[in-house]
Amino acid sequence: MSASPSPTALDPAPRRPALLRLVRFVLPYRGRLITAGIALVIAAGCVLALGQGLRHVIDSGFASGNPALLNAALGGVLAIAALLSAATYARFYLMMSTGERVIADLRRAVFDHIVALSPGFFDATRTGEIISRLTNDTTQLQMVIGFGISMFLRNLLMMIGAIVLLFVTSAKLAALVLLGVPASLVPILLLGRRVRRLSRANQDRVADVSAHVDEAIHEVRTVQAYVHEAEERRHFAQRVEAAYGAGVARVRQKAGLIAIVMLIAFSAVAIILWIGGHDVLAGRISAGELSAFVFYAAIVASGAGTLSEVWGEIQRAAGASERLMELLDTPAQIRPPTTPLVLPARVRGRVTFEHTRFAYPARPEATALADFDLEIAPGERIALVGPSGAGKSTVMALLLRFYDPQAGRVLIDGIDISRCDPADVRRRIAMVPQEPVIFAASALENISASVRIEASSACIRLSRYWSR
Repeated sequence: MSASPSPTALDPAPRRPALLRLVRFVLPYRGRLITAGIALVIAAGCVLALGQGLRHVIDSGFASGNPALLNAALGGVLAIAALLSAATYARFYLMMSTGERVIADLRRAVFDHIVALSPGFFDATRTGEIISRLTNDTTQLQMVIGFGISMFLRNLLMMIGAIVLLFVTSAKLAALVLLGVPASLVPILLLGRRVRRLSRANQDRVADVSAHVDEAIHEVRTVQAYVHEAEERRHFAQRVEAAYGAGVARVRQKAGLIAIVMLIAFSAVAIILWIGGHDVLAGRISAGELSAFVFYAAIVASGAGTLSEVWGEIQRAAGASERLMELLDTPAQIRPPTTPLVLPARVRGRVTFEHTRFAYPARPEATALADFDLEIAPGERIALVGPSGAGKSTVMALLLRFYDPQAGRVLIDGIDISRCDPADVRRRIAMVPQEPVIFAASALENISASVRIEASSACIRLSRYWSR
């Protein structure tokens, strides 16, 4: 029999970018996203239309001195504002609610996968690390999928539309604006990668905090029994400070990215305003055209700043999605064979261990069972006794096929359970644990769980007795 591979730590896999792998969770809601996209286009069009309204007000309204034109302009602006607010509501609601739904599906997929992993995985992975990925990382993704991507697309679309209208208004000034676009993209591309790496490090340090909290609270009786509270506080403080340091490093890079992009963008607007002012004085363009141009240039500048900010969040979400995809990519070490044997519907209950040798994957150097033989006849009651570490729990773990032995066989009614579906094996066994397990649920739900176990068609009933 081949030994089960040892569980490994959660390492990045050389696969497609993690954010792209989230597409399968988004595709079921493409109808909602298409509707949100239509609302996004309408909202962006309304904002761009305000610039043309501004030009007409200045050139026609102020220049002509006709109040009726100003009244008409006000009515048009109010109508555009009403349409803009309705489209913005639709976009925001559809994107945010879709983000909530996608993250709920992702959390379910990750949790469904986690509960199917063998205990060997949990021997090598801290519980707090898993909890952090399932909660903190999905929350980070939730903000980006629901809000960040929507803001990114909105500002990108408005920037494209504003650039087109800049050329319509003044090709010379628009060409000057485009000179500043590459200067804005360079820091986004260079610093964005660093923000992503720092975001991943920050999330790892936050996971360390969660893991320490989980371990300290779970073993609080041991901590208090050995008067270890001060030491635990010190260790926890160290992890919190490490998370703080990683977070500050990420924020520093992100703040620098935003500041550089904003400086470049608004410096370009100031220069263009200066050049455009001279053109107005020379009569080459009207005051309304210059006002509209500055309006669109401000959209490009603010859009570049927003894009750089959202890009930093997307990079942070990329780190979170990598950590989640690592969980989903972790294979179960104990899996059903391609063609599993099926145990009888009603087992007789003969249990056999033949020359079994086993060492836990997390401690391969320490043999838990060495050439172990055991024969339990149907209906026989036995007690396994021995000091702590003698292998009593290991016998139960192998019988439930939480692990497969490195040598030897475990049989139920003469059938090697390594050739069976683990779920099929466990359905045939009712275990009474040494300590009762109470789930964080109502009394009725805990009782019904016990009843379902007792109602199994035919079980090998095993009690665990401990003696030194």
